[in-house]
Amino acid sequence: MAPKRSIIVTGGASGIGLGITRHFITEPNTHITVLDVNPTTGAQTLDQLRAEFPSAGVSFEQCDVSSWESQAEVFERIHSQQGRIDVVFANAGITEKGSLLPEKGGNSNGPTKPNLATVNVNFVGVIYSVQLAIHYMAKNELSGSSKGLIVCTASNAGLYPFPMAPIYSATKHGVIGLVRSLARPLEAESIRINALAPAVIATNIAPSTDLFKSMALTPMSTATKAVAQLVEDETLTGRVAELHGEHVTLAEAPAYVDEDTGKNIETFWSLGYA
Repeated sequence: MAPKRSIIVTGGASGIGLGITRHFITEPNTHITVLDVNPTTGAQTLDQLRAEFPSAGVSFEQCDVSSWESQAEVFERIHSQQGRIDVVFANAGITEKGSLLPEKGGNSNGPTKPNLATVNVNFVGVIYSVQLAIHYMAKNELSGSSKGLIVCTASNAGLYPFPMAPIYSATKHGVIGLVRSLARPLEAESIRINALAPAVIATNIAPSTDLFKSMALTPMSTATKAVAQLVEDETLTGRVAELHGEHVTLAEAPAYVDEDTGKNIETFWSLGYA
């Protein structure tokens, strides 16, 4: 019998993370570990899931993804308990905190230090999740053509300018750059990495549900459809699944502006350092 598949979903107690958890929870021979910073929300979600799916393998771990120590401790515990880590959804995220724009009326005390909470959760936290996923997946035996899969939640605000939340947008651009850039070196480790880039999905990340009233919304079913595609198609790595309405489009990286630019990038790769 094949070993039980071990899945980790950060930010898995609500929003897109909970949608991903629900998608996998009925699959046989699978254990899902939900990570969330809020222990109350996590415990309530776990109780709901166990009541709704009594035969499912699911557990909860409180985790602050912005802390390396918190993530490292939880990943080690999961690996010890489950014996392996096969799929990691680096999904936890928050909205814009603070502003880079000048305060109205000015600030006589000088510039204000930017609030980097969004960077620490949405980008640094994803880097931590990816690093830990790679470490533990490298220990796995090959299953099919890979040892594991990492899926990072970005946003279409990581593909386009997003003037209302530039720090948030920068973190999501960073996630997409990380995924596209890691795909090639991870091939040598037989590990796949992809990203989700949702448009507007009504989740609790927004400061108010009023925000969604005038928006063209994307249903959660589109996110789970994209997740299924990224998991099941083992040829996909370094890809960004853009979610819009009921559609999933694999967004292409920009073409090189000229031949020399492409040649330089390939030269860096062949040299093995930059």
